Amino acid sequence: MVKKITPKANEVYFIKEYTLFHILEGNGTIEVDFKNYLNWDDKLIFLEKGQYIKFSSDSFVVRKIEFDNEILFQNQDVRILFKHLVSLGYIDYLECKDCQEYLQNTLFTSPKDIIDISINQWYWQNPFNADKKEYQIIFDIKEVIDQEFKNHLSVQELIQKISKNNNNINYLLKNKIGITVKKLETKKRLIEDQKLIAFTDSSIKQIAYEQGYKDVAYFNKNFKKNTGITPSEFRDQIGYQLDDHFENDLFKLIQEYHTSEKKLSFYADQMHISEKTLAQKVRQKLHTSMGQLIRYEIIRTSKEMLLDGEKIKTVAYFLGFDEANHFSSFFKHHTTLTPTQFLKKYNK
Repeated sequence: MVKKITPKANEVYFIKEYTLFHILEGNGTIEVDFKNYLNWDDKLIFLEKGQYIKFSSDSFVVRKIEFDNEILFQNQDVRILFKHLVSLGYIDYLECKDCQEYLQNTLFTSPKDIIDISINQWYWQNPFNADKKEYQIIFDIKEVIDQEFKNHLSVQELIQKISKNNNNINYLLKNKIGITVKKLETKKRLIEDQKLIAFTDSSIKQIAYEQGYKDVAYFNKNFKKNTGITPSEFRDQIGYQLDDHFENDLFKLIQEYHTSEKKLSFYADQMHISEKTLAQKVRQKLHTSMGQLIRYEIIRTSKEMLLDGEKIKTVAYFLGFDEANHFSSFFKHHTTLTPTQFLKKYNK
């Protein structure tokens, strides 16, 4: 099923089917499972059942594609797209010419086609620098953790669910994705704990027992160790954030003024708070800085203008640079490509 939606700011959208999100326009962050992402543009975002997605502003327009063919997802290669590990599962849209052509021209009579195209692109991008066999092992352990995390199994017990003779799995994960089996299991359990605390009215005691903890005090201690706050404090904080329009208001300001206003003081005045408070709230909520948010919006605007055919000099002056070469240096510093290289890469 394909829908074009304009999601509400701060609304939590739970994923009930394997889903692809194609962001058509918008500015701000996208949150998935309590992690904020700024670098979402030009991506096809893949999410699996049980995850959630939240948009920080009301400026987004999204093409949402749901795949309800369960048999399709039993395929090992298809699983790789959706069983992503420690970050978003995505395809770089601008680097995937077949993806662009498909999304621009198709009526989606066969959603399987976009999956086939994306699989090839995902392997080509090779985000974890692994071969096909290694990917299958990585996702085998991810699948076992997804199924067994409530049982609090040891690393060896988890590995034995896949193979009784393969003792190199922990090394493989550490080497390829920078995280051990134990930490991957802990991360999965923490995310599921957070979801129940944030989005249900179950008591903390009920949640602890439901998640396989025998001691509520240990659950509280372990949660605070991993998040810095208690489960009750986390619930209060999330409730406040869902009703908070701070991010939406901030991104509207950045979108309107990023070409002319670069100073923290300007945005603090517009938000009617002190510079210190603004900096702290941005760091707390978005895990970044105001300077990075503004720079990111400048890069995003410059890419759009360049791809629309504007000359580099025109883009530079529009974005407030005194010289075109200053803009080119800035662009390369933040993208690793000069504007000319960027255009050559995406206009092949």
